[in-house]
Amino acid sequence: MTPDGPKERYAAVVADGAFRAVGPAAQVERDHPHLTPVRLPGHVLMPGFVDAHHHLTQSFGAALAFGEPSEIFRRVWVPLEGALDEESAYVAAKLAALESLRGGFTTVADAGTRASVDVDVVARATRDAGIRCVLGLVCNDADDANGGGDDDRGGGDGTTDPASMSADVLARAEKHLARYEGEELVHPSLAISVPEAATAKTLRATARLAAEAGAVVQIHVNEHLAGVERSLVRHGLRPLEYLREVGALGPQLLAAHATLVTPAELTLLADTGAAVSYNPVASAWKGNAVAPATTMAERGIRFGLGTDGTRGDGFRLVEAAEFAQRLTYGLATGDSSCGAGWTWLEHGGPGGADAVGLGALTGRIAAGAAADFLLVDASGPEMRPSWDLPWELVRRGNRDQITAVFVAGRLRMFQGRPVGWDGPALVRRAAELGREVVERAGVKRVHRTSTDARARSAAR
Repeated sequence: MTPDGPKERYAAVVADGAFRAVGPAAQVERDHPHLTPVRLPGHVLMPGFVDAHHHLTQSFGAALAFGEPSEIFRRVWVPLEGALDEESAYVAAKLAALESLRGGFTTVADAGTRASVDVDVVARATRDAGIRCVLGLVCNDADDANGGGDDDRGGGDGTTDPASMSADVLARAEKHLARYEGEELVHPSLAISVPEAATAKTLRATARLAAEAGAVVQIHVNEHLAGVERSLVRHGLRPLEYLREVGALGPQLLAAHATLVTPAELTLLADTGAAVSYNPVASAWKGNAVAPATTMAERGIRFGLGTDGTRGDGFRLVEAAEFAQRLTYGLATGDSSCGAGWTWLEHGGPGGADAVGLGALTGRIAAGAAADFLLVDASGPEMRPSWDLPWELVRRGNRDQITAVFVAGRLRMFQGRPVGWDGPALVRRAAELGREVVERAGVKRVHRTSTDARARSAAR
């Protein structure tokens, strides 16, 4: 699956973690007579999926969001992550990484953790799992008692002097951006929960620091109606408009969700080169709206696809991306194509890599790119007979068709199991710790479990 579309009888040479040659198999064999070809009949070699928005340390509570009202941060995510210690944070992050690898993701962008542990715990978990990670460091420095987004993390390190808090946050941000220099799999990023969780000074400064470092700043923007209204009350501006006013809107911004955007805000995104994480499953599970991704594609707005930690399954994500557009916008306008299939593969891979700041490194099968790729078995009933491979991968592809996952040229997952470490043992430990953490956190749910809801319905 090349940048120009699917090619039959093609070959790739992988060495030192990257693609060294990609082209017609006969030519590649002639140019590399010392190599023994590995022939893969019935398989697609395609770029790994990029999850442009994840919360790796929330994996113990992923199923707690089912049936819940949209803004669940105070009842679920704040107490859950607050109850994590070093071991449980590591296990939660590695569990999420395992699920992502099984689902065909070779890169995940973590939007930062509110757990009171060194963020390197998350880096170590993803490194040990073998997945590429854009690692966010939360840079909040504002007292956000009046509200926050779905992922509000409160203010800074607990200091009360605003100037001191901002200085500390920015010092930690600079240190974080330098900390992973030269790392193969960990790429530093900055994160602010929502615009009101940081001062205008810090919003500007993190934008500058990230731009200078070639990194991204991840901010939840225009996700929920309550968040948009808080911004209007506080600033007289919608969140994206406020970021533009304070000097934080630009190519370094990765705006998570952006579901509630006006035509004027779409113009802001297009004109400034900011990127968006389109999270269709999150919209269905706990959102207020679906981002107008087909319009974004038409306007040339940069965007990737994100799970928001809902489920680490690349094929189901690209299907949800197309499906949500079809139901929300396509049916009303008679658009039966909604991106023609290829759009969602493009933004699930290379577009996502670009959105998270790794477009020059990964996301494509091409000479010089990192060898982050999947081998997908296309010989089964889902793909035979085959008429239009990109469409078929979007609508009929499945996680169980992924034979192998490679990251940086190394085999990380084979037939659904990690290579070089004990996945089942991790899952068993996660099951133990997850129950302890959720009980300790005191998570408060609004929606009953499905079993309780059924019994209540029967009683009525």
